[in-house]
Amino acid sequence: MPSTQSFQIAVLPGDGIGTEVMEPACAILEKVAALRGGFSLTLETLPAGAACWRDTGEALPAATMAAARAADAILLGAMGDPAIRYPDGTEISPQLDLRIDLGLYAGVRPVRAIPGLPCPLADPRAQKLDFVLIRESTEGLFASRGKGTVENDAVARDTLEITRKTSERLFDFAFALAAQRRRQGHEGVVTCVDKANVFKSFAFFRRVFDERAAKHPAFGARHAYVDATALDMIRKPWSFDVLVTENMFGDILSDLGAGLIGGMGVAPSADIGDTHAVFQPCHGSAPDIAGLGRANPIATILSGAMMLEWLGERHGVPACGDAGLMIRQAVDRVFTDGLRPFDFGGTAGTGLVAGAVIGALK
Repeated sequence: MPSTQSFQIAVLPGDGIGTEVMEPACAILEKVAALRGGFSLTLETLPAGAACWRDTGEALPAATMAAARAADAILLGAMGDPAIRYPDGTEISPQLDLRIDLGLYAGVRPVRAIPGLPCPLADPRAQKLDFVLIRESTEGLFASRGKGTVENDAVARDTLEITRKTSERLFDFAFALAAQRRRQGHEGVVTCVDKANVFKSFAFFRRVFDERAAKHPAFGARHAYVDATALDMIRKPWSFDVLVTENMFGDILSDLGAGLIGGMGVAPSADIGDTHAVFQPCHGSAPDIAGLGRANPIATILSGAMMLEWLGERHGVPACGDAGLMIRQAVDRVFTDGLRPFDFGGTAGTGLVAGAVIGALK
């Protein structure tokens, strides 16, 4: 009888509703592992975030970072609190430190409509929306984080940085994802989103994209300016397959993508590098609804499904991929049956939504 693969998962619940949606997400992960078999999960909860900084003076304690680095994957809750800030006025965001420290250059933001939930776009094609935005997550304009300058209270500067090494890895990742999606029936086309008509840095970004695209001739490669992409994400988002772009552009477009499927409450994400990966909901800590039991846990639950699929692919454990699919199918099932969370105009709170997903696991 084959041995069961065991995975160590670092769980950082975060702040606000992050802690509220993480608990049921972890319960679902443990349930699906037991149902599917073939692997097991050990979930270790670790402190980090704005409240952690307020209470201890550390947003990402060294012990938490060491455990995260040693784990097979990291499941991250929403972090930050507008009321708790560093002395320079910026918000506390250890998730950005994780991306830099662990080299998580590929931010994967799926944009997939969930059957049964209302779609903001009237066109029936939007009901089957399914594309992926890949956001470079370690450089771009975010390379200036903590390094910007303000001169004489008159001029402020932040510098955008794009490197060949990171761009090459990013584009190769995008084409590998396009190959995976083609096997699932998608088009297999990668679109580079930039502003190459204005900025030298983005002209360089596009040139490196074309070089890597030439090494993947079996797949389509297209170009699009970011402003035109924002327009087409509203006019015809079903025309996209895989989009790849710079950090700040990706930050903005990924929120637009979440809006296309109903909001942040159902938008999962991953930040992936060569050896580590973090999985987290796209939404923030939402302190205005924290403690009310109204937070939608689906984005965190689906981020957990992405984590299982990544573990299965990385370690050659098909059971993990099967378990991730089981979670997505359970989510689809409960909303097709008519369940409506608060952010979709319904009355189903965190516990009811999570309980329905657990009950729908098959």
